[in-house]
Amino acid sequence: MMTVLGAAALNASGDDNTVQGFVHQQSEADGYEWPTDRVVLDNLDKWQDQKFGVLFHFGLYSVPGIVESWSICSEDVDWISRKGDLPYDRYKEWYWSLKDSLNPVEFDPAEWSRIMKQGGMKYMIFTTKHHDGFCTFDSKLTDFSIANGPYKDNPRANIAKEVFEAFRNDGFMVGCYFSKPDWHSEWFWNPGYATPTRRINYKKERHPDWWKRYQDFTAGQLGELLGGEYGRFDILWLDGGWITGEEIGLDSIAAAARSSLHPGLITVDRTIKGRNENYQTPERSIPDKQLTYPWESCITLSNDWGWVPNAPYKSANKVIGLLAEITAKGGCMLLGVGPTAQGTIEPAVEERLKEVGAWLSKNGEAIYSTRPTEIYNDGKVWFTASKDGKTLYAIYAASDGDEMPDEIEWHGNIPKGKMVMLDGNKRVKYNVTDDGQVRVKLPKTLAAGPIALKFEMSR
Repeated sequence: MMTVLGAAALNASGDDNTVQGFVHQQSEADGYEWPTDRVVLDNLDKWQDQKFGVLFHFGLYSVPGIVESWSICSEDVDWISRKGDLPYDRYKEWYWSLKDSLNPVEFDPAEWSRIMKQGGMKYMIFTTKHHDGFCTFDSKLTDFSIANGPYKDNPRANIAKEVFEAFRNDGFMVGCYFSKPDWHSEWFWNPGYATPTRRINYKKERHPDWWKRYQDFTAGQLGELLGGEYGRFDILWLDGGWITGEEIGLDSIAAAARSSLHPGLITVDRTIKGRNENYQTPERSIPDKQLTYPWESCITLSNDWGWVPNAPYKSANKVIGLLAEITAKGGCMLLGVGPTAQGTIEPAVEERLKEVGAWLSKNGEAIYSTRPTEIYNDGKVWFTASKDGKTLYAIYAASDGDEMPDEIEWHGNIPKGKMVMLDGNKRVKYNVTDDGQVRVKLPKTLAAGPIALKFEMSR
């Protein structure tokens, strides 16, 4: 079971309560398979220390500011909306033609990295190709890429390479997003047939040669990305769970990558439980309880993964509260940010991330490199522990508009010795009632917002 961030969750921050886009469901808990490669396990442990990352969606959909890729899928669902009253085939033609309009002349990957680093993020995932098939890297296997449009003569035309290098230089763990489905490829959506769903539009058994060409094409593009030109990756994040990694030869692709340029590569074959889903990715949701295996909640800062005009962004307070809950339950948080078609990060995004980063600069000890503790929640208080389990942290996740209480209360996790606020290392008074209730008295001058406390637990 998962808590979906729909009406109830988003209303707390004043966001529009419409959840847009296709939401991948989380794999079943009993399907998780621990890697056997020690280097992969070590990299997973390192990744679990990072806690907070960014997922960039940037592509053709950024030009008009619409839901990423999905408007060219013919499925009749409420979140797939299309431009005007164009017939479906003409709409697809219009959408494909956006390749002649995407010209991010203000693109500055170092600025992207600076903003995310200031926001307290430690790892990143960038979309090299979404389901529409448009590549933000210079693929030699298709002309449908950023390197063949109006931006082709810019020194930064190979956008994916520039992004990966900028973030790698700033010390981020780096991940490559890649869509296994490719709706632009004639070997996935063959032009001889209609395209009624997100899946291939022909029968594999009747056209095994078409499917083989698609497998080779997809493996070839992954070979381009993993071949060295784009640097070393920590994470290969594969989207489009209606095609499995096994169908595109992920076993051999991952093995070759790990044995050469990408030792310890974490593969995330989303929702395809088994050896290639090294961590699970509940989307726009948080599990109801702690999980005992690696996982990540991928959640949008607005309502969409890509940039849309006049987006209702979550507040910094809301982001910190979600991060506290996810961390207490043992996960990492991947926050979705959509750069504009010009290649910039909107000021409203930077403003919120600056607030989040300021809080983490003072209270990050309660988030980074922590692990779950047995009692992890009581009301608005979330608990984390140091890796050795000797130190506990209590994070009070205030909601937007809350006034600071005089006291914070919880049951269990009984402190011993002194307790301090991480911000300023200020000592606070507390008492414990006979029935095990902890009452922490807060300073009267404390500004409204989330706080983090540090203490040792009575054994």
